[in-house]
Amino acid sequence: MSLLVVTTGGTIDKLYFDALSEYQIGDSVVERVLRQARVALPFRVVELLRKDSLDLTDADRAAIVATVAAAPETRAVITHGTDTMTDTAAALLAAGAGVAGKTIVLVGALAPARFADSDAPFNLGMAVAAAQTAAPGVWIAMNGTVFDGARVRKDRSVNSFVAR
Repeated sequence: MSLLVVTTGGTIDKLYFDALSEYQIGDSVVERVLRQARVALPFRVVELLRKDSLDLTDADRAAIVATVAAAPETRAVITHGTDTMTDTAAALLAAGAGVAGKTIVLVGALAPARFADSDAPFNLGMAVAAAQTAAPGVWIAMNGTVFDGARVRKDRSVNSFVAR
C-alpha cells in the first residue's frame, strides 16, 4: 500500500510576515512533517497548488480531481484550506468513476504547520491514518474526527468542523 499526498495550499502551508497577518502560501511543509513523524507508509507528494482555498476555482478543483483520478495509488490525502474544503469534497464526490474505489481524505489546519502550536501535525496524522483505514469514499479529517465528506460543514462560529 502506498499513499498519494496532494498539497493545494491553505493555512497548513502559510507563511506570515507581520503583525497584520499578511501571508503567502509557501513551499509545502507537508513532506517534512510526515518525515518528522517517521511515517513508514510509502508516500508520494504532489505539490499541485499554492492557494488560499477562498481563491480556488472550478478549474483548480478539476485539477485536484484529475490528479487523484490519474494516480496509481488508491489512497490519497489532500491538504487544503478549511474555508472551501467541503466544496472540493463535493467535486470529488461528483467525479464518479474517476475516483471510484479510492479512499480520499481532505485535511487542513487552523494554524500554519510552521507554528509551534499548530494543529497541522495532528490533523495530518489523522488523515494518514484515515486514508489507511477508512472505506473507499471522500472523508475530511479535522478536529480529531473523521467526517463523511458529504455530511460535514465548517462552523465558523466555533472555528471547527461539525457533522450535518
